[in-house]
Amino acid sequence: MKEFDLEGKIAVITGASRGIGLAIAQKLAQHGAQCILVSRKAESLEAAAAGIREKGHSAEAMACHMGHPDQIKAMYEKIMEKYGAVDILVNNAATNPHFGEMLTADEGIWDKTLDVNLKGPFFMIKYAVPLMKGKGAIVNVSSVNAIKPGLFQGVYSATKAALLNMTQTLARELAPKGIRVNALLPGLTDTQFASAIISSEEICKYAVDQIPMGRYAKPEEMAGAVLYLVSDAASFTTGASLICDGGMLV
Repeated sequence: MKEFDLEGKIAVITGASRGIGLAIAQKLAQHGAQCILVSRKAESLEAAAAGIREKGHSAEAMACHMGHPDQIKAMYEKIMEKYGAVDILVNNAATNPHFGEMLTADEGIWDKTLDVNLKGPFFMIKYAVPLMKGKGAIVNVSSVNAIKPGLFQGVYSATKAALLNMTQTLARELAPKGIRVNALLPGLTDTQFASAIISSEEICKYAVDQIPMGRYAKPEEMAGAVLYLVSDAASFTTGASLICDGGMLV
């Protein structure tokens, strides 16, 4: 379908070495995008990009730590030199170093979580916008925790709520530039990131009991939603929050 054709588009996806980020990169590449996979660890990132190329699609790995704005800026300089533009940005990278009651979190936990989950996406957008020449699509991967804080995930949930607010602010500010900014809000998904929940029989049962569909998601079930948001099919959609949670928030 022409509306979902991403041929010739340059797409940057963070946290793309595994889980939801990798599933998104695979989906966008399948639809023709030149995908730049970004993550902190170069070895696993290159393996992910190689897997996409083996299937005949375009992918490149660029190691970058979302907690370091200087690395983000340097990465975009490389992208500009090689590709000259960015059409799509998916801010998927996130961290959750604290699982417990919120008041037990120390300053280091707050700093790390804010740096990766909020400042990282901000600087990814800040340096991408000048490369989005007249038209662009940005998706910030937030969480259902932005709406309803998760059990023992207070710090993480707070940053995801702030990311949602930032999405709405930038959607308004960037619309005149032809850049759309939307958010994806995944529910519980089978990733290494969610292993603290899924690996605990008691906690996992509690979480799944809150989901009307009676199960948690697979990473690839998030990818189609992002494809829609970055495609021409969503050309009049900006500032939206697309919830993919199996009905948990209903």
